[in-house]
Amino acid sequence: MTPRHSRLVHAAALVLGVLPLWVSRHLPLVDLPQHLYLISVLHRLDDPTTLYPQLFAARHALTPYLGYYYLVSGLNWLLPLEMANRVFLSAYVVGLPLSLGFLLRSLGRPTWPALLALPFAYGDSFNWGFINYCAALPLTLLCCGLFVRTLEDTPRRRTWGIGLAVCLVAVLLFHVQAFGFLAFGLPLLLLTTRVPEDAQARGLAARLRPRVPALLGVVPGVALFLGWVVLRFGEPADIQPGVPWKAWGPTFSPQNLAWKGFEQNRVEFFQVLANTFRDGSDRWALYAVGVVAVAGWVAGLLRPERSATQGLVARSRLMGLGLLALALYFLLPFDIRGYVYYLNTRYAHLAAALLVATVPAAIPAWRRPLRVAALACALVLAFVMARGYRAFSREAQAEWGPLVAATAPRPRVMGLMFDPSSRVVRQPVFIHSAAVLARARGGVPNFTFASTPHSPLRYTGEEPPTFPSEWRPQQMDYERQGVWYDHFLVRGASPSRVFGPRLPSELAVVAEPGKSALVRRR
Repeated sequence: MTPRHSRLVHAAALVLGVLPLWVSRHLPLVDLPQHLYLISVLHRLDDPTTLYPQLFAARHALTPYLGYYYLVSGLNWLLPLEMANRVFLSAYVVGLPLSLGFLLRSLGRPTWPALLALPFAYGDSFNWGFINYCAALPLTLLCCGLFVRTLEDTPRRRTWGIGLAVCLVAVLLFHVQAFGFLAFGLPLLLLTTRVPEDAQARGLAARLRPRVPALLGVVPGVALFLGWVVLRFGEPADIQPGVPWKAWGPTFSPQNLAWKGFEQNRVEFFQVLANTFRDGSDRWALYAVGVVAVAGWVAGLLRPERSATQGLVARSRLMGLGLLALALYFLLPFDIRGYVYYLNTRYAHLAAALLVATVPAAIPAWRRPLRVAALACALVLAFVMARGYRAFSREAQAEWGPLVAATAPRPRVMGLMFDPSSRVVRQPVFIHSAAVLARARGGVPNFTFASTPHSPLRYTGEEPPTFPSEWRPQQMDYERQGVWYDHFLVRGASPSRVFGPRLPSELAVVAEPGKSALVRRR
């Protein structure tokens, strides 16, 4: 297979990887309605035809979530918001195998296994809409590759070091959890990577000198991280034991940490890699990748490439990074209440992508069919994900279309999601439906991410009155909380049961598609 044909195979696999994002109108990501709502507010903060200027203001503070929100808001000047978001998500999906390929090349390994990482761009974290974290993963892999090149590539060491500094800052601006992986991963690479000068170096100073550019490359990111830590943890903790989304005690106290046992993590590891659809069809691509990876290992062991001159330590660097991510998955808590949720689970995708790429180099003749097999895995992924996404989109359009049409301009929408589930996907993708209506008409839902400290927005006054958690709509107090709203979106319950005698006297059902009903004040 010629280099041109290899590039065509890679390009075809990448196109197939992003295809599911473009074949349906609605994407089944739980937090996506909230993200799009925040970006819409950020982009239209001075729009008098909306409620945004009355309720929100920009939060002028360093937060690790700025990257996603401001990038998509910038793209929104050129493209409609949802298309701008799809462009961003496509860059993430394509960026995962591309950045992994860059890391593989930096480590002197074959790059074709990077295509096997495509299915891991989807999965649990993506399904929940943890877009900020997902987008940080390609940058994390890119940082590792840049760090290695800053150490090994003497003529361009300065250029790679500057790229490393910029990339590490970008990682922090997307998600601190990916930055946390690099806090362990970069020292691992520093200790296991030889530089060309080591052959003639005498003494510690001579060995340290060529490593200075790589160490300097991490300084801006570390300084920014320390500044954020001082700002974040310098704020008084809002400790409310038992309350959702609040700390239950001091940050790292036993009452504030929620753990999963080793056995539960072991069982859930493969589940979180592909748990999108109720019929389990998204696991087909995972099985295909496993078969190709095993075949690659067999080929690499039976007919290894003899031109490699690296020692055992250098050849083990990628495996070390993969095992590090796996250790974080098993050893970290599931939640640090009030700060980070789904903490250990998110490392499953990173560990899987790194470990599946550890396939050893086989002779070139054997790599060609393996590359084509990786393309076949991408085809399986595109088929099952596109089919499932289209099925969800039809379900969501049947729900949201009539509701949006019945929503008045500048609405104040309370979402009462008694049933946030879908018949297509496993995650509770309708939990933030109120944000869909509010964004479409320039209004506000009862809950937004502006109430969190990592949001680029804040409320100018008091937050809209609401119940303690969007997961507990039965705790709504109509007398105290409901008076502020003019729209009530009810899903999975009868409006008459929710509002009782107020329904015919004060309220009226204006739309009732499927499981949902939109109730408005008379």
